[in-house]
Amino acid sequence: MTEANFVLAAEPRKEEGRRNSRRLRRAGRIPAVVYGDGKPAESISLDVFAAYKFLGNEQVYSNVVTLDLGVRKESVLIRDLQMHPYKDEILHVDFMRVHQGELVTLNVPVHLLNEQNAVGVKMGGGLLHRALTEVEIQAPVGKLPEAIEVDVRELQVGESIHLSNLKVPANVVLVALKHGDDKEVVSIHAPHGAASEEEGAAAE
Repeated sequence: MTEANFVLAAEPRKEEGRRNSRRLRRAGRIPAVVYGDGKPAESISLDVFAAYKFLGNEQVYSNVVTLDLGVRKESVLIRDLQMHPYKDEILHVDFMRVHQGELVTLNVPVHLLNEQNAVGVKMGGGLLHRALTEVEIQAPVGKLPEAIEVDVRELQVGESIHLSNLKVPANVVLVALKHGDDKEVVSIHAPHGAASEEEGAAAE
């Protein structure tokens, strides 16, 4: 968990609709909206260069962001980025207002530790397979982990790690487990040649 303060400047906007959104983008700004916390939704805009730099940081997606609107500030989480169908272009950003201690649900990345030193890879020649690159969690604002770390050093060929095997911080819940879905996170498979040989031997 980080104590960093993530601040993004924004400006209120009154004009809405596709035509005005296109006009904003031509002027170097990205249309966005802030909603939630029992308040009316508010249309805002972001400077395109500042937004791309800010949103390129993985940490901002699992931390509370402060939107600086000049005369006031809003504490928010980034909920959605609408991307252009085939260009690397952000068309719209959704922010959700939050307050300290509020229980929120979001996706955080899975970071694998000791990938190259995993026993099944280094000693067994196995192939590491990532089944999940992110997991959905539920946690209070202020207690959100930036990522879930998974140490694969002791993982052998043919073994796997599931959600139920993960160590998560206190107050953090893995949403899939709440619904009885113990997803595989990572595993080590035998090399294709070795697998074929084993199958052949079993057939004999």
